[in-house]
Amino acid sequence: MVGRFTVPRISPSEITPESVYLNRRQLMRSAGAVLSATALGAASSSAAAVTGGEALDYASARSGQGFSTDEDKTPLGDVTSYNNFYEFGTDKGDPVDHAHEMTTDPWTVEVSGLVNKPGKLHLEDILGGFDLQERIYRLRCVEAWSMVIPWVGFPLAELLKRFEPTGDARFVEFRTLYRRAEMRGTRSFTSIIDWPYREGLRLDEAMHPLTLMAVGLYGKTLPNQNGAPLRLVVPWKYGFKSIKSIVGIRLLDSQPATSWQTLAPSEYGFYANVNPRVDHPRWSQKYERRLPNSLFDPNRIPTRMFNGYAEQVAHLYKGMDLSRFY
Repeated sequence: MVGRFTVPRISPSEITPESVYLNRRQLMRSAGAVLSATALGAASSSAAAVTGGEALDYASARSGQGFSTDEDKTPLGDVTSYNNFYEFGTDKGDPVDHAHEMTTDPWTVEVSGLVNKPGKLHLEDILGGFDLQERIYRLRCVEAWSMVIPWVGFPLAELLKRFEPTGDARFVEFRTLYRRAEMRGTRSFTSIIDWPYREGLRLDEAMHPLTLMAVGLYGKTLPNQNGAPLRLVVPWKYGFKSIKSIVGIRLLDSQPATSWQTLAPSEYGFYANVNPRVDHPRWSQKYERRLPNSLFDPNRIPTRMFNGYAEQVAHLYKGMDLSRFY
């Protein structure tokens, strides 16, 4: 299976722009030492919100293992400032403005359901217990915009195998953190989602080599607005399937109820495979806007079946009516 993928031919240092610089001298002139230290701390927090935190060690990716694409990567600033994360608001800029209110340390993920070894993983167990890889994937939103993002993470299959799914397990349910005090979008009177946010995959989709548990992007830990500290990335499905800030994973024998499918089943199916032949009820899926773009340069490109990953995943849906199981 690995032979079907393109191995990255560029080093991480070549794809990680360093775009945030602090003008220390100007800060020192504009305030006293105490105020200056405060200003520098605020600037550092702002930079971290955009660029992520510490650099990640992913030696296995640097040695040539990983999946990639030769398409231009979306600039870091667009990846971290244009997001859907309704727990912090419905506007694309709400997550970068408000996600810093979410605390991610300590963090625990509980794995339960149809497994022989149910239990919990702490964040330090996750970061230190799996060999991290860099994978440059296309991300296609159901709203018809797209990005190309260099993620850092590990196959979801590696995590699930540690808990030993039973023979009855057929589906995997994921649950996002729900903490009203730190997630202003969940407190909004206009909120339409039944929190916490939930998503799901068929077990064979979850165990597929492409399915990634991401802990970073552009070589650094995930910013909160991108789903820190742990999120799912399923590149052949619409972006809402790639659930963020995961705290719960449960294996089931039947298909779980997911948030968007429960809310609007005619618009958001359980499978949510990228499919230019099946339109959303309110817009076409034949084309997408690749970020960055503008009014005068819309960067509109044709959408590919399974987001360009058909060779790897089409066999999962052999014989299925994809207009019915959308």
